[in-house]
Amino acid sequence: MKKITVVSPCFNEEENVEACYRAVRDLFDGPLAGYEREHIFADNASADATPAILRTIAAADPCVKVVLNARNYGPFRSNFNALRYATGDAVVVFLAVDLQDPPEVIVDFVRHWEAGAEVVAGARVNRQESLLLRTCRAIFYRLVKVLSEIDIPVNVGEFQLIDRKVWSAVIQHNDHYPYIRGLIASVGFNRVIIPYTWKARKSGISKNNVLRLVDQALNGIFSFTNAPLRICTFLGFGLAAICILYSLFAVIYYLFDPSMAPRGITTLIVSLFFLSGVQLAFIGMLGEYVTSIHAQVRRGPMVVERETINLTAQKPQGSSAPILAEEPS
Repeated sequence: MKKITVVSPCFNEEENVEACYRAVRDLFDGPLAGYEREHIFADNASADATPAILRTIAAADPCVKVVLNARNYGPFRSNFNALRYATGDAVVVFLAVDLQDPPEVIVDFVRHWEAGAEVVAGARVNRQESLLLRTCRAIFYRLVKVLSEIDIPVNVGEFQLIDRKVWSAVIQHNDHYPYIRGLIASVGFNRVIIPYTWKARKSGISKNNVLRLVDQALNGIFSFTNAPLRICTFLGFGLAAICILYSLFAVIYYLFDPSMAPRGITTLIVSLFFLSGVQLAFIGMLGEYVTSIHAQVRRGPMVVERETINLTAQKPQGSSAPILAEEPS
């Protein structure tokens, strides 16, 4: 019997975590009854009843595995750390416990996987959210696709099923802030894209605020392209060329008609502040890369785990194992 692993990160999701568990269990009791189930929950130090609910579920169902983080490391780090515990022949990389990514799509994922696809990705072609958020996400997805040096499909998130060999290639990355959809795209393999509707939340509120979404977006842009630095370089040379041409024009104009030569202070002020603003923007862009390099070379743990449940005899795979704050249960 083949095993399918489902990974579900969560943070303060006491209203949804049990519903997510039941939805996945019902799939494997129904249309996926011919497969063994492994459901890994990664809790990001929830302050509500989520850990207690996960303990209860895991105590009654050995197919449920739980990783409790020592603090909130963000969804990408927590998800990638939990992903390294997967033992399935195929792995559903990310199933949000709020069920905005519909679990029933996993049946189609498995069907295409059995037909030979090594990566089956869900594309959120319809979103039950505000027009502003839909527009911002659409801009971001297309910006990443244009700038990236690899093919990252538009509207595809982490809700994907990957074959075991793809999983093995992905978890070898030793990235301090893994952009998982980019990592999957970077390793290649045969891919099929399944469109679906990203549903609105039925309970609870999203834990992603604007700042976190911006942080995740910048990580996606800077992780797989040096295009921002190239753009800065070209703009820098272009502005320098314009300044040189302007200075030549001013000298020639003064030689032909000294009385009409531009000598206003406004020109100097505008030029000074414009070029200063451009320089600060470029320094900030460079700083994003330097910060990322600094975090990577420090080689600290991606995640410190407080506890693991039903994972006692199993060590995580990949290039760097997490640190346990205390003995696993």
